[in-house]
Amino acid sequence: MTYATGDLVELASLPYAKYLQPFTAELEIGEDYSEAHVDGAEFDGVQAGGIRFSESALTSVTFTGGNFDRVRLDDVYVSRCRWIGGSWGETSFLNVSVLDSVLAGVQSYGAQWRRVVLKDCKIDSLNLRGARLQDVEFRDCDLTEVDFSDATLVGVTFPGTAIRRARFAKATVKKLDFRTARELDVALGWESLRGAVIGGDQLAEAAPALAQTLGLVVR
Repeated sequence: MTYATGDLVELASLPYAKYLQPFTAELEIGEDYSEAHVDGAEFDGVQAGGIRFSESALTSVTFTGGNFDRVRLDDVYVSRCRWIGGSWGETSFLNVSVLDSVLAGVQSYGAQWRRVVLKDCKIDSLNLRGARLQDVEFRDCDLTEVDFSDATLVGVTFPGTAIRRARFAKATVKKLDFRTARELDVALGWESLRGAVIGGDQLAEAAPALAQTLGLVVR
């Protein structure tokens, strides 16, 4: 398993590392790929919906545009990859580590993420509307204008992460913990964060937005 709370491993120490084989083929719709190591590849405008990677690694891979709806990643190690645009709707990530990567303008509505950790990632305009995130950790990331509207977030944490202009409208949350985030800026949806945990300093900074949400007049 590539994911463990509070612990990230190197590629070489993965339990399946010795079985990885270089992947040089084209991605084909609906195909299953196991014990594959995709390194340095560029996929531009590829139509590869429904593919599955299991016990595999993606390193220095660039995905630009294209359609990857309903893709599954099970026990996958991801490092130094770039997702630029494209449709990744209803994808499923299970036991996935994403390190030092970039996600920009990706449409990942309805995604299912479970036991996923993202570390040192830059994430901009990511659409996670209607997604379900369970036991997900954003660690030391920069999150800008990420849309969690209508999403379900269970056991999600943000240690060392800057959250800027995030949207949580009509989200459902449980064990959502912002306390270790280095910045917390919610553009929409404070009213949906009932039960989330924030720190005292964060509360003071968020007070004007909370007052506006509640219709309070501060004089």
